[in-house]
Amino acid sequence: MSRRTLALWCPDWPAMAAAAEADLPPLHPVAVLSANRVVACSSTARAVGVRRGMRKRQAQALCPEMTVVAADESRDGRLFDPVVAAVAEVIPTLEVLRPGLLVIPGDRAARYFGGMEALAEELVDVVSACGIESQVGIADEIFTAVLAARRGHQVEPGGDRAYLAGRPVADLALEPSMSDPSRAELVDLLRRLGIGTIGAFAEMDIADVATRFARDAVLAHRLANALPGRVPSGRHLPAELDVDHTCDPPVDRIDVAAFIGRTLADKLHHRLRDAAVACTRLTIEATTERGQRHSRTWHCAQPLTPETTADRIRWQLEGWLTGGRRAKGRGAQERGKDTRPDSPIVRLRLEPVEVVEAGALHYQLSDGLSGGTAVDPDVEERVRRSLVRIQGLLGGDAVRIPVLSGGRGPAERITMVSLGDERTPLRDPSAPWPGHLPQPTPTVLVETAISVLDALGRPVRVTDRGAFTAEPVTVRLSESPGGGKGRKSSWGLCWWAGPWPVGMDRASAAGTTELIARAQVLLDDSRALLLCYRGGEWMVEGVYE
Repeated sequence: MSRRTLALWCPDWPAMAAAAEADLPPLHPVAVLSANRVVACSSTARAVGVRRGMRKRQAQALCPEMTVVAADESRDGRLFDPVVAAVAEVIPTLEVLRPGLLVIPGDRAARYFGGMEALAEELVDVVSACGIESQVGIADEIFTAVLAARRGHQVEPGGDRAYLAGRPVADLALEPSMSDPSRAELVDLLRRLGIGTIGAFAEMDIADVATRFARDAVLAHRLANALPGRVPSGRHLPAELDVDHTCDPPVDRIDVAAFIGRTLADKLHHRLRDAAVACTRLTIEATTERGQRHSRTWHCAQPLTPETTADRIRWQLEGWLTGGRRAKGRGAQERGKDTRPDSPIVRLRLEPVEVVEAGALHYQLSDGLSGGTAVDPDVEERVRRSLVRIQGLLGGDAVRIPVLSGGRGPAERITMVSLGDERTPLRDPSAPWPGHLPQPTPTVLVETAISVLDALGRPVRVTDRGAFTAEPVTVRLSESPGGGKGRKSSWGLCWWAGPWPVGMDRASAAGTTELIARAQVLLDDSRALLLCYRGGEWMVEGVYE
């Protein structure tokens, strides 16, 4: 009998978590943005045409009443924990691939519930009791089950390859928790080669795949052929890899738990490094003074780093300590259960469940110089030596890195810190900043004088009541923002928003206060600018790209 795997998927989980945290009505449209593009949206927003990958303004034009929030992995993980806890009450053995998606080995559980269909119905009912919509997919392999869950399908035993054969090759990169970040490039290349389905890719000879493409293509080929998508290293896991910590005093605060979690993550990865392995599956277990245990197993497509390990510890403990206050409102409380710990946490334990060879591990520059791009440790070390050499030649302030700071304008929200110094922002970014510029912020920050003109060529200003003196039609720049000097100094406006008063300027030449305001404009060459009106003059503060 082939093994059976059940995947439980909560559609649009980032949008659902954002809506739960903001306490929005169930049918209110929500979109989650990252880098000014939609990464997730609710079904009501999708019904009017909002799609992943859209720019913010395009999505808002389709659904003006939609609530837009920034992506937040911590929020997603924290609010998903009550859902995991509810499922764990039915089936203790489960794996969290990412917030919103978990998988379960279904063989034994199916026998207990009388079949996979009965098990799937039970899990959907349990998650529905939490006020969350979910879908279930059943197949032999994890990858197939995850794809099947997106359509609510059950694949017949032994039918994984046939089920995958007709699906578009883009599905190989559909689930980020089971694909390398470079998988999208592989999919694009396969399309250009005329390979449009997973079945066509599966028919390629594995030797040709290994020769022509990168290492991740070999894993993708195994998935396409419905072979085991995850291969354990086969080596014995030494007991000394486990990290056990006794909390003295006991922990009942999220900030303290997060601090301890980061320390344990560093300790774990020191042990993994000494053993020349990297972890892809990790069990995090917490125990309270009264003996209550809270355990989760996390799986990642890429080996865990100290930062991603600390994130998962924080998500799990924050979700448990708060009891998923906002996400579980219609769920666990209705069932008369409190998912919070019965007493402070006295013990934390990290147990690597699956490891791979250390060659699979990628590091990131801890100083934020790589922009989040994974780099080789040797490259990292060479970069550090080069920057230190530059500092030695030109001085300590010659190399500086940006740190998120507090402020109202885009330039005020960045503090430049010398490399090697403590990355302390000039102003607290978490403090309230009335009148601050909402997300997204401009991609490029500039300071360029600009004239805003109406249809008759007269200057457009901002009144004391925060309104334009006339409708803006044209802008004139002495220099193209974000580009070279030049060839064109006047642009027509296709769209504008604002102005928005943000304060008063008390340093005017006449000794009186004048209004400070911001506006956003879209030029006829498709560039979007952030403008600031101060002292009767317009300046370009940033360029959106």
